[in-house]
Amino acid sequence: MLKHVTSKSYAALLFDMDGTLLSSVAAAERVWGRWAERHGLDAEAFLPTIHGVRAEDTIRRQNLADIDIEAEVEWVTKAEIEDVEGIMPIGGISAFLKSLPPDRWAIVTSASLALASKRLKAAGVTPPPVFITAEDVTKGKPHPDPFLAAADRLGVSASECLVFEDAPAGIQAAEAAGADVMVIKATHQHPMETPHASVHDYSLIQIDLDEQGRIRITETKI
Repeated sequence: MLKHVTSKSYAALLFDMDGTLLSSVAAAERVWGRWAERHGLDAEAFLPTIHGVRAEDTIRRQNLADIDIEAEVEWVTKAEIEDVEGIMPIGGISAFLKSLPPDRWAIVTSASLALASKRLKAAGVTPPPVFITAEDVTKGKPHPDPFLAAADRLGVSASECLVFEDAPAGIQAAEAAGADVMVIKATHQHPMETPHASVHDYSLIQIDLDEQGRIRITETKI
């Protein structure tokens, strides 16, 4: 599954946050579960739909009558910022990121800047200079806009980037942006069929820079 990406080189790497750089499933589902109960939704059916998309888009999709979208987003965001219990980095991510030049990677998340900053701090991950959050785009994932914005800020084409993702919405956004995709499966509770390269976590891969300074992904030698 890795051959497609290990046979190529990339100008930059783009990383989703939740489920890709860090594990926040339990915290997110605690908050969204309470939100679903407040609005009489079936939490079991609803919770699998929250991952990888902006809070605003998740709430709008419910088509609830007579609600203040802005106020609901504020409630969810505040609750998520206050609940970082159990958030931890994905295996191997610290060493993997430290091996990257700081101007060759970006974080592209559907979370707000305040929430993303809190979760990254809890996981011990320092964000790079290019850090795309919910506030930076009009259309979030699964639209390609977040990844296109990150590539643009890095001064490269999205088609020359490798995107690390875990959720269907993010994968769809990366595909629409024209980027290659590596699926991180560390937080997947059920098997996920994907045509893309995939690994459990970052302990299984490493990076090398070629003579032109481009990034190559290789399998970790044990």
